[in-house]
Amino acid sequence: MKNWLKTQIPTAVILLVIALVAVAYFGFGQNSIPQGVPELTIGRLLILVLIGFLAGVLGGIIGTGGCSVMLPVLHFWMGYPAPIAVGTTLFAVIFTAISGGYGHLVRKNLDKRAVAWLGGIGIIGVLVGSWLFTKLTNQSALLGFILGLLFLWPALRMIWEGIRHSGLPQKEGNKISAPATGLGIFGLVVGLATGVAGLGGGYALVPGLIYLFGAPVYITMGTSLATMIPLALVGGVIKLTGGYVDLAAGLLLAAGTVIGAQVGAAVIKRFKPTTLKLIFGIYFLYVSVKFITAFFGLKIW
Repeated sequence: MKNWLKTQIPTAVILLVIALVAVAYFGFGQNSIPQGVPELTIGRLLILVLIGFLAGVLGGIIGTGGCSVMLPVLHFWMGYPAPIAVGTTLFAVIFTAISGGYGHLVRKNLDKRAVAWLGGIGIIGVLVGSWLFTKLTNQSALLGFILGLLFLWPALRMIWEGIRHSGLPQKEGNKISAPATGLGIFGLVVGLATGVAGLGGGYALVPGLIYLFGAPVYITMGTSLATMIPLALVGGVIKLTGGYVDLAAGLLLAAGTVIGAQVGAAVIKRFKPTTLKLIFGIYFLYVSVKFITAFFGLKIW
């Protein structure tokens, strides 16, 4: 019980911070709403929390980052411009990564050396990627095309594992025995993608660390979340200061994901991860095709 309470401390603190910022925002800061953002009604407020919650539950069960769920829903079905959807979801992931990363730190389910190299060098990638992002904000179709290509990776991986009824290889150990150079290069690439597309990096970090570097599964999950903290923090703050974050939506999504991640971790044994991977893999493939076809002027429902 004591250990459980210890792991829930950051969740409670994060929810309190979100509540305080939300009060300040609705009281004083609504004039800073980005252009093109839909009006926040009671219905939309509830939908945003629900989307965040479902994204958090999925992440808790199969280790997929919440951005992959939140971003397309915001853009395609809630009417947020692509740059705002990218910035808002990345901002929300800051809170999710801190909550999940701390929980794994307490349980010693992460490799601090790997986090230092991945996150440290990854920040450079985020800075470069964020600069590229600003060049793409006036080219929504091209930004969408890049997002579509990036969604192909988690889609194909999840469909393959779902069809084969297999998960990630179960390797044991408490360290990631990989060269610092390799980790740094991988972190740079993930950071670059995070800065450009705002996908957080978890969708690439988990399979990359396991398949490329032979990392143990449980250590990988914690290391991935901990690495996402500096990447999401730097990228999210840059996009917030640049006016690409709908703060209200970001806070609501964050509250949902923080709670959902805890629920997902608690009910993980009641679901077949491979079945969920197949379902969401098909969904991500649909999202990928939708982004890519839009670039060529073809719109699919």
